[in-house]
Amino acid sequence: MSDTNNEFSVGKNFITAIIDKDNETGKYEGRVATRFPPEPNGYLHIGHAKSICLNFGLAKDYSGTCNLRFDDTNPVKEDTEYVDSIQEDVRWLGFGWDDRIHYSSDYFGKLYEFAVQLIKVGKAYVDSLSAEEIREYRGTLKEPGKDSPYRNRSIEENLELFEKMKNGEFGDGEHVLRAKIDMSSANVIMRDPTIYRIRKASHHRTGDDWCIYPMYDFTHCISDSLEKITHSICTLEFENNRALYDWVLETLGVYRPQQLEFARLNLGYTVMSKRRLIQLVEDGYVSGWDDPRMPTISGMRRRGYSPASIRNFCERIGVAKAANMVDFALLEFSVREDLNMNSPRYMGVINPLKVVIENYPEGQVEEFEFQNNPEDPEAGTRMVPFSRTMYIERDDFMEDAPKKFFRLSVGREVRLRYAYYVTCTDVVKDDNGEIIELRCTYDPETRGGWSKDGRKVKGTIHWISVEHAVETEVRLYNHLFTKENPMDNKDGSDFKDHINPESLEVRPKCYVEPALGNVEPGFRCQFERIGYFCADLDSTPEKPVFNRTATLRDTWKKIEKKQVK
Repeated sequence: MSDTNNEFSVGKNFITAIIDKDNETGKYEGRVATRFPPEPNGYLHIGHAKSICLNFGLAKDYSGTCNLRFDDTNPVKEDTEYVDSIQEDVRWLGFGWDDRIHYSSDYFGKLYEFAVQLIKVGKAYVDSLSAEEIREYRGTLKEPGKDSPYRNRSIEENLELFEKMKNGEFGDGEHVLRAKIDMSSANVIMRDPTIYRIRKASHHRTGDDWCIYPMYDFTHCISDSLEKITHSICTLEFENNRALYDWVLETLGVYRPQQLEFARLNLGYTVMSKRRLIQLVEDGYVSGWDDPRMPTISGMRRRGYSPASIRNFCERIGVAKAANMVDFALLEFSVREDLNMNSPRYMGVINPLKVVIENYPEGQVEEFEFQNNPEDPEAGTRMVPFSRTMYIERDDFMEDAPKKFFRLSVGREVRLRYAYYVTCTDVVKDDNGEIIELRCTYDPETRGGWSKDGRKVKGTIHWISVEHAVETEVRLYNHLFTKENPMDNKDGSDFKDHINPESLEVRPKCYVEPALGNVEPGFRCQFERIGYFCADLDSTPEKPVFNRTATLRDTWKKIEKKQVK
């Protein structure tokens, strides 16, 4: 696989302006080397997709390179499951890294040597304060911190203690290694940050080789340096960390990339925090990381989103410095736009009502030719069977219909798509008064859905031949949260208080045409007049299962028009 998707382009933004200037001045000899550096402590979400598209896209636009690097410095929270899922997601989005896959754990030996170097030049010390005491000594945004009583240990003592930490002679939390910078700095991050801690836990790659692990801020900048990254792109929450990024590399006297920050993606009606997503999974609010209601890439893949639609979404929202909330409707618009062009059409009935055409010959079966996709002339056609008894959508019938209801009603005529005109003559109800069946007649002179005498009908509805119908389960998804910003807790609420109890509706007895009876999981299509659907991982030949990916209705264009006004 090539480094990036050939169809994706980042476009112009403040980051490309910086890169252009760097290339003009020869800052990195015209090189552009980026990286996507996830921590393998959870599944990737749509916010990571934005970073993936940006980093791999820049490499493609500037004929550079983009590494995939796992910043795996916390053995307690990391797992090979997450490593595998991240690789799958990046590949699925259409990006690749050739042989440039790296792990921060590959550099543990070098990171230890760099920490020793800082100790030797008097820029790091072993602190024996507890974690709580370190927080107290750090001060606040308004008050400076104060020196640890262990800050002035001799270089020899620090080297000896640090080696004992490495050799496992102390327990978790007994000591940490801190950078010696400035306890009165206005930037709290620069107040002697911890760069190593004791963690007696097995690492998913190095096993029990180490019992001390470097902190993320210390590891990240050195990993960038070792890989000769030119532009280290991260989200705005790391803006204050840039000072530490630069300090570590300058103090060590090594190659220094340039850190650039952009606004992370905030998407309406969802959360983008791995910690919160883990809660949703572990507390059973969703069925797993790939639940189609989740904003994870695996969840969106299972729901039926295409890689192109996510790339298009990331291209639309662009790259900015200021944070903002992106309307979920824009993501749905991108999904719908791509599926409309590329999804074959089929008929499905998700709220079935039985119809008997009384004057149609019993036992007779006809076939009608349907377009597979009117947006794609090369998609071809298919034959769909028609018989005396069929299912229609319950919403396509109204017993006491108003004048402007143009679908089926008693005494009214409608077109069965590509088939015949039919007129409802009677309604069959059960003991509770519920309509269970319609009796109709058809006009044999309207074969193909057109009248030879020139009369027109305003309504066209879809249908499924009962004799040929494939029973299926359909899962209808809605927003997981009822509040656009679930993290807004000004009212004292927790984000889980806004879980939408109607985010999933399961309809166990729906029907689709026979062509959908044996499709593979992941197959995407449009159920005509209903929406876009995807065959779920739970699908079997005996009982297909379809997830609703998106409705047919597009709300984003309406939103755009309002914004223009």
